[in-house]
Amino acid sequence: MEKKKYALGLDFGTNSVRALIVDLSNGDEVGTYVHEYTRGKDGIIVKPGDPNFARQDPMEYIEGLEASVKGALNACPNPKEVAENVIGIGVDTTGSTPIPVAQSVQPLSFSKNFKSNPNAMAWLWKDHTSFAEAAEFTLRAKKESVDYTKYCGGTYSSEWFFSKILHLARVDPEVFAAAASFVEHCDLMPALLVGETDPKKVIRSRCASGHKAMFNAEWGGLPPQEFFSRVDKRLDGIVAKLYKETHTADKKVGGLCREWAKKLGLNEGIAVAAGAFDAHTGAVGAGIREGTLVKIMGTSTCDMMIVRPERLNVAIKGICGQVNGSIVPGCIGLEAGQSAVGDIYAWYRDDVRWPLENILPRTSFGRGLDGEKIASLMREAKDTVYDVLSEKGAKLRPGQSGLLALDWHNGNRTVLVDPNLSGLILGLNLHTCPEDVFRALVEATAFGARVIMERFIEYGVEVNEVVTCGGLAEKNPYVMQIHADVMGRPIKVSRSAQTCALGTAMFGAVAAGAFAKVEDAQELMCGLKDTSYEPIPENKATYDRLFRLYRRLHDSFGTTEFAENHFSVMKELLEIRRQVSQA
Repeated sequence: MEKKKYALGLDFGTNSVRALIVDLSNGDEVGTYVHEYTRGKDGIIVKPGDPNFARQDPMEYIEGLEASVKGALNACPNPKEVAENVIGIGVDTTGSTPIPVAQSVQPLSFSKNFKSNPNAMAWLWKDHTSFAEAAEFTLRAKKESVDYTKYCGGTYSSEWFFSKILHLARVDPEVFAAAASFVEHCDLMPALLVGETDPKKVIRSRCASGHKAMFNAEWGGLPPQEFFSRVDKRLDGIVAKLYKETHTADKKVGGLCREWAKKLGLNEGIAVAAGAFDAHTGAVGAGIREGTLVKIMGTSTCDMMIVRPERLNVAIKGICGQVNGSIVPGCIGLEAGQSAVGDIYAWYRDDVRWPLENILPRTSFGRGLDGEKIASLMREAKDTVYDVLSEKGAKLRPGQSGLLALDWHNGNRTVLVDPNLSGLILGLNLHTCPEDVFRALVEATAFGARVIMERFIEYGVEVNEVVTCGGLAEKNPYVMQIHADVMGRPIKVSRSAQTCALGTAMFGAVAAGAFAKVEDAQELMCGLKDTSYEPIPENKATYDRLFRLYRRLHDSFGTTEFAENHFSVMKELLEIRRQVSQA
């Protein structure tokens, strides 16, 4: 009897790395393990007083790689047999998360000269310190004969590759000059696994380069050196340090090198696929196809769609890119998203509602408790706060609180592409309760999701169904029902709880030759849960009214074209509240 074959998916997220092992005979997920990052705040190097600052120590990736793979193998029913029959590895990461590297392709932060220097570490996707540089790239692109931001929404973002590289050149010229190249996290890990030590030979991701680095075949790859030099002379020579070719995630980068085969307990030479971003592989793992909007819902959201090239002959303004092959090879991958969703809920839970660790020591109950006991109580409280807020919030009808919020606590990723925007809550009164505010924040994130969906539709991309995945989709029916009511679409949930790692494992399997194309792997491995959230007609009707008010706030605070004043907004909010309360 022929032995089973397996694929390994590695998913490097914002706070942890997950390894997933999939049986290629039936698609079963046979082993998984999550390794939490340990440095900084939940794995993120922050800077007090600067909310835009977010770096990551690349050593987390090395440690997490080994720990997660060994953990996933040990979780399998027959670890030794599975390890001997893993034939392919795929890798996804956050992005854009560029890393300055030495001539050896080692992160500069590993060197003696730059150890512990955050500027020599990974510039995490959520680092927004380069917002000024992003604006300069956008402005310069509009003055060129070719607008190089054309296929990344028309506005360059502070979350993206070149904004961060230019900001590095300005704030730390020594690190910038020492870098032999700048490598996306999703390109570094496959290079590490195959033992590549030449920056010029590192296989670069089509997904990362197209969505975040303005790479497009229409102008021959990256924008020309002259463009970068006109933005800032400090970027002279930057193109020569980078790349001329990119590859889709089904490309085999090479074979697992001896060093990492020994560390991981796998066979030397097994196929390693080119890297991609987590949201894009998550869309594959969720079963994306034409007409399906996949929402990866976690701390932030990514909204993904695909369309055949012949069906899209226009550049969609305000999204995070449209790139041939970035999700499914042969299709245009469309990316959009919200910079904060779960993060907004966590902010309200942890920081706004007077954290218990500040209060307990001052109470008669808490005065005798030690720090460990208080920490234990805090963990228990955090696990239940969402449940309480959701239970109480579910008893409210849409519009009953009289509140309306904007979901810009971490700026706006789509469609305004502006990190210099902030959150807002309108309609507070002396009777406003915690569950009122929480519901308004959830509704705001749903309204933001509807703006994105309507932008796709506006440009002729059909949205026939919405499939969700990620922590929020798995754990919070309250949030999902509000999204269904606001978006006016049934919302389905992916069968797999780890679609990013699953999609990545599929690409590893394709690179190993187990499937001819990723769609064949999807047929075997993808599916939906029985749970589906249907829009409630009366809720949708109220949300349609509230959404019109949301759009007024969205357009007036987020654009320069909106001329209407806000006099009637509070009045209509109060009228909606009165009507709902009397019904």
